[in-house]
Amino acid sequence: MKLATKPVTVGLIVGNRGFFPAHLAESGRKTILKVLEDQGFRVIALTPEETQFGSIVSHADSHKCADLFKQHREEIDGVLVTLPNFGEERAIADALRWAGLDVPVLIQAFPDDPAKMTVADRRDSFCGKMSACNNLRQYGIKYSLTSLHTVDPESESFKQDLARFAGVCRITRGFKNARIGVIGARPTAFNTVRFSEKLLERSGISVETLDLSEVFGRIERLDNQAASVKAKLTQIGEYIQTTGVPEASLLRMAKFGAVVDDWMQETELTASAIQCWTSMEEFYGVVPCTLMSIMSDGLLPSACETDIAGTVAMMALAYASGKPSAIVDWNNNYGDDPDKAIVFHCSNLPKSIFVEEGDVKAAGGLIRADDIAVMDFQEIIAGTVGKANTFGTVVGRVKADPFTYLRVSTDDFNGRIVAYVGEGTLTNDPIKTFGGYGVVQVPKLQKLLNYICENGFEHHVAMNLSQVAPAVHEALSKYMGWSTYWHEA
Repeated sequence: MKLATKPVTVGLIVGNRGFFPAHLAESGRKTILKVLEDQGFRVIALTPEETQFGSIVSHADSHKCADLFKQHREEIDGVLVTLPNFGEERAIADALRWAGLDVPVLIQAFPDDPAKMTVADRRDSFCGKMSACNNLRQYGIKYSLTSLHTVDPESESFKQDLARFAGVCRITRGFKNARIGVIGARPTAFNTVRFSEKLLERSGISVETLDLSEVFGRIERLDNQAASVKAKLTQIGEYIQTTGVPEASLLRMAKFGAVVDDWMQETELTASAIQCWTSMEEFYGVVPCTLMSIMSDGLLPSACETDIAGTVAMMALAYASGKPSAIVDWNNNYGDDPDKAIVFHCSNLPKSIFVEEGDVKAAGGLIRADDIAVMDFQEIIAGTVGKANTFGTVVGRVKADPFTYLRVSTDDFNGRIVAYVGEGTLTNDPIKTFGGYGVVQVPKLQKLLNYICENGFEHHVAMNLSQVAPAVHEALSKYMGWSTYWHEA
């Protein structure tokens, strides 16, 4: 998923107003360009040769800015409006309207220095920001704000604003014309993962389907010695410890993975969801968990049980953070602590979120070496289909880190997409069970669980070892238009 790690490109608008100190626009532009470069952004901006100091004031300046942005439409992920002085609000709004980019917009205003309040140096950006926002609202242009009303672009606060805005841009960029694959039918017993393709399509997200019978048919025609099969076998062996797993099971996994990889490349898919039980085990003899784990770890999110809405949540978190996402169950209480719970899956969790040898040593005995991820069999359904048919899970404990959780769901009754998002912490509290698991601590967890149940959300939730709830909430609620509840501590 290159979109998750590709640098963000912003279009820069430098606001200016004729009867305010123009030298502030010149120095402000230089400062903001350096900050953006230092923070890893690519910038599309007018030059001082095209307009005064590369800022916009007049009707003609707005046209020049809009034309420049239109030339780079396919590159620009968001727009930063910087106000070194009051700024010409109409010029800013016109430039954005005429460019027609439909991307996130961040408004930043420089702070005044109380020691420099003469007519030669006073900015009035504090006031100008309100006028710019007023005009954008009139024009129907969506925009985001910095945490502080006025903020020094070289401050830590603005760097955090930029990091959040970059996450917003990556999410909206990633969902623009996104394509997700679903392999197999929904497990009969899982009504909970029903979703509306039409509502996702309305948000620019397409779903491509492939029946399991087609996968098995392609596998049947694929030679065991094919280069793609050998490459996948090697990848599996390098990815996870497979001690005790039959060679026949590993070969089946490799062939399944090779077919899925080819299909996803052919159909330009960047994420997936798979019918992982019980047809796979009964008629093919493995679980696809390790293959899904590999994809998710490579920023190609893959959810189990054909949970496409869960995949969408995994994608949003991966776009916001640039890190792998997992999908888990809110599964058990943890003793009588109301703010702790156990998360679990069979599992297909990406390897990079599990504890490693260094984590075991640092935990001082709270976690053990056998908490490190290995390949094993699926204990829950082994009793039904036989252990020999269930190899391929990735089992272990998730490392103790802060995390963001997100659930996306299609509300078919009201014709909308809904979501909830928040942050918590994975802990090293004692627990030993099977599958992929961890203990989480979430402030006001009982309130969140009540919200989940009252609103009929699924028991699946996406999680990511990062803290990106503000960016996710902003992107989904403001720019995607999804009704999103932010469970703030």
